[in-house]
Amino acid sequence: MSKLVNVKNIVIGEGMPKICVSMVGETASELVAEAEFIKEHEVDIAEWRVDFFKESLKIEKVKEALREIRKVLIDKPIIFTFRTFTEGGKIDIDTKYYMEINKAVIETKLIDIVDIELINDEKDIRLLIKQAHQNNIKAIVSSHDFNKTLPKDEIINRLVTAHKLGADIPKIAVMPNSAEDVITLLDASRIAKEKYIDAPIIAVSMSGKGIISRLSGELFGSSVTFGAAKNSSAPGQVQVETLRKMIELLHSSM
Repeated sequence: MSKLVNVKNIVIGEGMPKICVSMVGETASELVAEAEFIKEHEVDIAEWRVDFFKESLKIEKVKEALREIRKVLIDKPIIFTFRTFTEGGKIDIDTKYYMEINKAVIETKLIDIVDIELINDEKDIRLLIKQAHQNNIKAIVSSHDFNKTLPKDEIINRLVTAHKLGADIPKIAVMPNSAEDVITLLDASRIAKEKYIDAPIIAVSMSGKGIISRLSGELFGSSVTFGAAKNSSAPGQVQVETLRKMIELLHSSM
């Protein structure tokens, strides 16, 4: 039986894919407004994409903003994500700062899940996962390609590698350039989940072409999907109200 990931009152890996909305505010006040939106809508998980934050290179400012977000989202799971430039993020930082900011935020215990990029050195990934687990925080290990869809075997390999490194939730997101690319991503996630990974996974085909991947996770093995609030953090995200209606329709038909 596949493992489940419990965060707050949410069980990831069971039933319908959980809906996550990313907060992409540049200032603390914008982030609080986004958090208020998430609080008032049917959103399961909030993600803070801190690379959008204007003061993301100041750890104390990041922690201050996080405290304000947590005051609003008292009972909502929060994912902390510093997406690096190489992986499609807004800021180019070095490994030293990436490790420092993730360690500092983990130590606050104000988050529930930390996103760690698979592109990092294996020892650094394992170190952050260990620290997260010691603070009762789950770990996503993620890989992104904003230019193309990788071959099926490579998609499976990256998900499996993340799982073997200790990720509670392996994640991959790729860019489709054809309908065939979308099918490649969906089948790769199905195979990874059915044959190799006894944990929730996240698999996304981005842009308008890949929208079906954001809706059909329950069938193809992906346990979390990303919707948009006011601003999206990645191409192809659907407004959260529409996304939930579509997922519920698919769920009722299965």
